[in-house]
Parts: sequence; structure tokens; C-alpha cells
Amino acid sequence: MKSKKPKASRKYFLFDCDDFILGRMSTRAAFLLQGKHKPDYLPNNDQGDFVVVINSDRVRVTGNKQEKKMYHSFSGYPGGITSRTLKDKIKLDSREVISGSIYGMLPKNKLRDRMMKRLLIFKDKEHGLKEKLEIIDN
Repeated sequence: MKSKKPKASRKYFLFDCDDFILGRMSTRAAFLLQGKHKPDYLPNNDQGDFVVVINSDRVRVTGNKQEKKMYHSFSGYPGGITSRTLKDKIKLDSREVISGSIYGMLPKNKLRDRMMKRLLIFKDKEHGLKEKLEIIDN
């Protein structure tokens, strides 16, 4: 007889980019998405919670990373490499920077895509999840 997996009870956690630095926020968000904060954590079960990130345009980094950190993409054609700084990437779409940071901190297995679906990123304070949220402070 097959044993049924228990249905995970999921909470919503709110991160405000005004209060956090990018790397610190990303590690906490990855921890919550994996469900490592729960006493019944198992690495092969997806029991993590939802993470809501607001004010993504105001994301902060330390040092000179805004000017020095480079993102490269290659089209596959000769001369098809394009490079952008973190500052340019944030101007284009700050949500992509945050999701890429959190994506790299999640385990590299089949559960990563499921975890990323529970990551909700908004450019400003407006979102429709006010009654469900638990606010995370520094």
C-alpha cells in the first residue's frame, strides 16, 4: 500500500528590499523556500513556504558591486557576447536580478523549479496578499 505524503501547510513571508542587502535577503529566502526552518524538513520533499519580495527596484548591494559586477550572455554567434553591469541590469528588470540570486542558492535538483514558483517578486509595495503575510525583519 502506498503511503501518502502529508500536505504541506504553507505560509507567506514578506521581504522588503529597503530593509535588506541582496545576498542576505537571498539566503533567507532560499532557506524559507526549501522549508529548512520547519522541524519536519526532508531534503527530498518540497515543504517550503511562499516568499514575497517587494520594492525590488530599491535592492541594495555592498561595496562597488553596482559598477564592478558584470553579467555576460552569449548568443552562440561569433561576436555575440553582451555584458552588462549590475546597475544596468537593475534598471532593466530588478526582479530578474533577485530571482537569479535566489535561484543560484537553491539545490540543483528537480525540486528547484517548484520552489521558484513560490517566489513572488514585485517592483513596488503593491501586491494582493496583505492578509496572508508574515513580515521578516532584519
